[in-house]
Amino acid sequence: MVRSLRVAGAAALMALLAACTTAPTAPSGPGPRPAAPRPAPAPQHDAPGQAVDEVPAPVPLTERPRPELLGGEVPREFQRGTASWYGPRFNGRRTASGERFDMRDFTAAHRTLPFGTLVRVHSLVNGRDVDVRITDRGPYAGNRIIDLSRAAAEELGMLGLGFKEVVLMVPESTPEVAVAPPPAPKPARKPRRASPASRR
Repeated sequence: MVRSLRVAGAAALMALLAACTTAPTAPSGPGPRPAAPRPAPAPQHDAPGQAVDEVPAPVPLTERPRPELLGGEVPREFQRGTASWYGPRFNGRRTASGERFDMRDFTAAHRTLPFGTLVRVHSLVNGRDVDVRITDRGPYAGNRIIDLSRAAAEELGMLGLGFKEVVLMVPESTPEVAVAPPPAPKPARKPRRASPASRR
């Protein structure tokens, strides 16, 4: 009797230990499921192909803003003649329009075209073009028709030459203005005759 009780107690103890070490099984009936991990949010975009957190590439400081190509208008020929350029000696001075002259900007001086007029300067020497904005008056020497900034002259490849034959093109909407004739040459001074007193 005692032996059978011991055997039964040992069997009960073994069953209890087995129950403690067995992993719990998932419930077979309906119940709440564990939440699935959320995917990472997609980056937002201001424009196609550009993320908000993207930093745009810096604009090189050496690039200067240029006038829009004649404002998108059809150009017409305005004048032919010789172009010259001016630079360091006038840099920073006030122009006839009131702006400060900056030789690195694409500007020019003309005798009659209104200030702000866009002009395409076409070289008859090498075929290059450059668009400039009229901000000053001149040139007043010789048969020159336009005085370009240093940046514009460099674009035309005329820094070494100093002068170049060009054609000026203006937008079709530019009002008709008279082309100023070149300044008349100054009359040569006659040599002064010596007075009788100086001959003595």
